[in-house]
Amino acid sequence: MSLADKAKALRELHRPGDPVWLANIWDAGSARQVEAAGFPAVATSSAAVAESLGYADHQQAPVAEMLAAARRVTRAVSVPVTVDAEAGYGLGAAELVDRLVEAGVAGCNLEDTDHAAGGLTEVERQAGWLAEVRAAAESAGMPLVLNARVDVFLRGDDELALADQAIERARAYFAAGADCVYPIRLTGSEAVRRFIVGVDRRPVNLWCRPAGPSPALAVELGAARVSLATGLWTGQRAWLANRLANWPGLTPR
Repeated sequence: MSLADKAKALRELHRPGDPVWLANIWDAGSARQVEAAGFPAVATSSAAVAESLGYADHQQAPVAEMLAAARRVTRAVSVPVTVDAEAGYGLGAAELVDRLVEAGVAGCNLEDTDHAAGGLTEVERQAGWLAEVRAAAESAGMPLVLNARVDVFLRGDDELALADQAIERARAYFAAGADCVYPIRLTGSEAVRRFIVGVDRRPVNLWCRPAGPSPALAVELGAARVSLATGLWTGQRAWLANRLANWPGLTPR
């Protein structure tokens, strides 16, 4: 498939109530394992990629290294690849799209945290940025799948109290051209249901983790995309740490 066809195929996988399941990876080897397991698409985790390269998350890794890692992943698999592009690395919309296309990427996450100033990016500004990315992708003839992350729930524990603010942002992002919205760390079933109804049951990405909705409940609630985020990365690190801690004759530093 061409890259544009991969993007179209990825978009079509986003079906509310019949979600695309994404096991987020960090390199070409883990991407091949996910494809071999039968997943129809591959997603990266920015935290996992950055840490595998020796950097912290939250745009602390050089953009060139992050995109080079993405390119190694897209070369390694035949299925569509969507990358966590964090907050866009300070790139202009056209440059970001050009570099994602060059890396062979079919979709991306773009979050509304302002890492330079701290806190959330003002909603109109973020919606305007997403609209610029969408326009740049269309100009490039690339139907890039935009997953707009809503970071409201990272900043408080009362999900129902934060729901209206998150819904307002999500609706603005859809209007700007997002294909899916990702209310990261939203976990309570009542709040998830309220959020999905609040965005008119358009595609929503849920985070599959122990504290969140079970896979069955995610389907019942109407999720269109369910991702493991850092789940595989943290799991393999814990496995390795356990093996090393129990290595015969080894004295930990």
